[in-house]
Amino acid sequence: AEGAVFSKSVETPHVRAEPFKELRLESPTRSLLMEAPKGIQILAEAGDIQAICRNELRLESKDGEISLDARRIRLMRLPEGKASTSSSSSGTRQTVYEVCVCPNGRLFLSQAGTGSTCQISNNVCL
Repeated sequence: AEGAVFSKSVETPHVRAEPFKELRLESPTRSLLMEAPKGIQILAEAGDIQAICRNELRLESKDGEISLDARRIRLMRLPEGKASTSSSSSGTRQTVYEVCVCPNGRLFLSQAGTGSTCQISNNVCL
């Protein structure tokens, strides 16, 4: 009723859940590794795919690229950097932002101006 438990690795050409049942692959105390010499495809024809983790979610391509192909890409809860005083806007609050990238790869928002406002004067990139 709780599925199958394997004490070692498993090799199989096909993994499928029962009709109308959820398929769940989990390793409660270690990591879960899927590898294949010709790639791995995760496909949800009629639903969503979620990847949830406590710390870091990494998408890595050793020799290729990572493509995000969607009608909308939402970057939620990005920190907002403070533009340097020379490029800050006058009293009105802007609603247009640009997405900036720190040298370490961290993304943040900065109020858009006539030129780039990614040069900041706070600790967003640290």
